[in-house]
Amino acid sequence: ERAGDPDYDYRLGIAALDSGKPNEAIFALERVLAVKPDHLQARAEIARAYLATGETATSKQEFETVKQQDPPKEVSATIQKFLDAIEKATAGERTTVRGYLEAAVGADSNVNSATGSSQVAIPAFGGAIATLSANGVKLDDSYAGAAGGFNVRHPFSPEWAVFGGVNFNQRINSSHDIFDTKGLDGNLGVSLTKGDDSYSAALQLSNFEVDNNRYRDATGLTAQWMRSLDNSSQVSVYLQYSELRYPGQNVRDADRTVLGAAYARALGGAYAPVVYVGGYAGEEAEKQANVAYLGHQLIGARAGGEMSINPKMKLFGSASLESRDYGGQEPLFLVSRGDTQADLRVGASYIPVPGWTITPQLSYTRNDSNIVINDYDRTVFSISLRRDFN
Repeated sequence: ERAGDPDYDYRLGIAALDSGKPNEAIFALERVLAVKPDHLQARAEIARAYLATGETATSKQEFETVKQQDPPKEVSATIQKFLDAIEKATAGERTTVRGYLEAAVGADSNVNSATGSSQVAIPAFGGAIATLSANGVKLDDSYAGAAGGFNVRHPFSPEWAVFGGVNFNQRINSSHDIFDTKGLDGNLGVSLTKGDDSYSAALQLSNFEVDNNRYRDATGLTAQWMRSLDNSSQVSVYLQYSELRYPGQNVRDADRTVLGAAYARALGGAYAPVVYVGGYAGEEAEKQANVAYLGHQLIGARAGGEMSINPKMKLFGSASLESRDYGGQEPLFLVSRGDTQADLRVGASYIPVPGWTITPQLSYTRNDSNIVINDYDRTVFSISLRRDFN
């Protein structure tokens, strides 16, 4: 009888678990851990056994204990998949509240998203040269920012749940404070999960301020369908509708409609990469008469991904391209405006301790326009510290 021998009990536990006998596996692996509490392989296997018996809370605790010991990245990625599955399964059984606070500092090469040209020709005035004000030309600055928010999800049946959230953000520039911004948004919706399919619909409200003055208010609806194709990939389709209102600038009011689709896949293997692609199309329809040049049709595409360097650090990146064709002749420049905007973003996220994330990132925007005052580029570097509350 070799019961009590850690090596024997470990092999016995693995055999029992692989043959569909998780309770026997637990007994054997408990004997291993009683003698060798630092036996990470045994702890990971007993976590699997607890999960197989439905003891999700104990399973989660054991998986987290193993992950905190900095196992090889392949093991850590596998454990994270189990933890994600546990979270997904248990989230549907209880009300969940999550929140965050974030502080950031950064440098922005173009805080006002303006052209770099200080003088422009105005075709409507026979090509006369106009000199733009200092605030109408590209301005660089450093800044500090803060953000925070919370989200609540409450299931009222195994399939149905209501959810909602509020988020805020503020950015304060060091020198050009007339371009300081604030944002506040909220959402309230309902979701339905049936097998591999998830459906959601939500009401969304937002307010955006520049220099402490209301700049834009938005009220909208979003509907989404998402399907899990397998354990590592999913596809989604969404429809967004927003009423954009500009207090004091009613001529700019518009209704925005966007239809899009996306695909995401976890590739597995070394570094556990995740990639996604998406595309969308829509329009912003002007509300006022005789201002067709303010409305536009749009089409765009996005791609991105992330990879785990180790259990505490991920690298991420994304790219997007959007084309906008405006509906009428611009009265000063006597052409129909056309823009093509490209955005690139790269960065890293580092978790020094659970709940805290440090994120340095670099973004670049290039808006190529046939109207010079709308033609610009912008580079932003920032580093943020975020605290998540679960």
